[in-house]
Amino acid sequence: MVADKASDSPNGQNDKLDVLKSTQTIVQLALEKLGYPDEVFELLKEPIRMMTVRIPVRMDDDSIKIFTGYRAQHNDAVGPTKGGVRFHPGVSEKEVKALSIWMSLKAGIVDLPYGGGKGGIVCDPREMSFRELEGISRGYVRAISQIVGPTKDIPAPDVFTNPQIMAWMMDEYSRIDEFNNPGFITGKPLVLGGSHGRESATAKGVTICIDEAVKKKGISVNGARVVIQGFGNAGSFLAKFLHDAGAKVIGISDAYGGLHDPDGLDIDYLLDRRDSFGTVTKLFNDSITNEELLELDCDILVPAAVENQITEENAHKIKASIIVEAANGPTTLEATKILSDRDILLVPDVLASAGGVTVSYFEWVQNNQGYYWSEEEVEEKLYKVMVKAFNAVYNTAEVRKIDMRLAAYMVGVRKMAEAARFRGWI
Repeated sequence: MVADKASDSPNGQNDKLDVLKSTQTIVQLALEKLGYPDEVFELLKEPIRMMTVRIPVRMDDDSIKIFTGYRAQHNDAVGPTKGGVRFHPGVSEKEVKALSIWMSLKAGIVDLPYGGGKGGIVCDPREMSFRELEGISRGYVRAISQIVGPTKDIPAPDVFTNPQIMAWMMDEYSRIDEFNNPGFITGKPLVLGGSHGRESATAKGVTICIDEAVKKKGISVNGARVVIQGFGNAGSFLAKFLHDAGAKVIGISDAYGGLHDPDGLDIDYLLDRRDSFGTVTKLFNDSITNEELLELDCDILVPAAVENQITEENAHKIKASIIVEAANGPTTLEATKILSDRDILLVPDVLASAGGVTVSYFEWVQNNQGYYWSEEEVEEKLYKVMVKAFNAVYNTAEVRKIDMRLAAYMVGVRKMAEAARFRGWI
């Protein structure tokens, strides 16, 4: 059975923004170009396991509120599944499924012994107290405890989750398991078995990809004009790294709007003023919209917020020569084609944001062996992994004469397909 092309759907624009359908479309094309039969796509187009849970939480007003949570395990042919847990009001089953597929691809691109997993809870943590967040975190672990674990499925932080939430989840799982089990989850505080460099790992990986991309375009990071959409974990660290490297960060944004200064923003000042959810623009009166931010004249554009930000409606207006996707799925398939036709180098999410899962893997390895590395060791290992992955994807794109997104999917899907074949599944 062949997946419908997003653009052929009778639902029109809504299906063009369907992250699951668009992901399936590229996976199918990647498998076809690699010569795999249809049954491989049938196996990989959906998670092998999808759990929906209901989580009762006693709120601060003493009422009981029931939250919906999800955990998708895409494919465990290579090894245990791995992926974050997001707390967001927009979490949906389709989104979690697509994200789990992306995690499988990321693991394949950076050659980790994992399949992809992903989780989410439909909630708005910005409106919840510390105690309520702890209740929902522990409740989620109790609900999914039968299908997760250090040899089954290893959660991690994602949108609006952080080391404290990972600590509560690890503690709850350890209580259920009746012994301390730090390898159950990654992204933990250092004192509970976390890894040096984990909090900034996604941004560090994006920075490495930017360094490699500018070499291909014959420009330098030093002096480059950069726009970053999103000022959460990845976006804020990235702004700091690029600012310190001599780049001119002329635009940043959060959920409430964007800030623009053609002479470069004071990144250290903004980092000092932002709140725990990465918002800072509300402090300024002269903010611009996220739409205006994406269309600013710059050298490097980094979407580091949410899905479907660059579409066929605004792709013609993008003025950057390099786009590096720190967010998951920020560019639609139609927009990818438009950007490629305009000779804009687009480094896709499944490659650019793979630094997070790579250092999560390092953390899991350190937990398993009980020996912990210095920050310098972590950064050195991450650099080698990301440069190797970037070159594998870039060279595939050059040889096959395809865009880097399809090339990344081809590199990422191969290990998973081969593992399933050797196991005798297909």
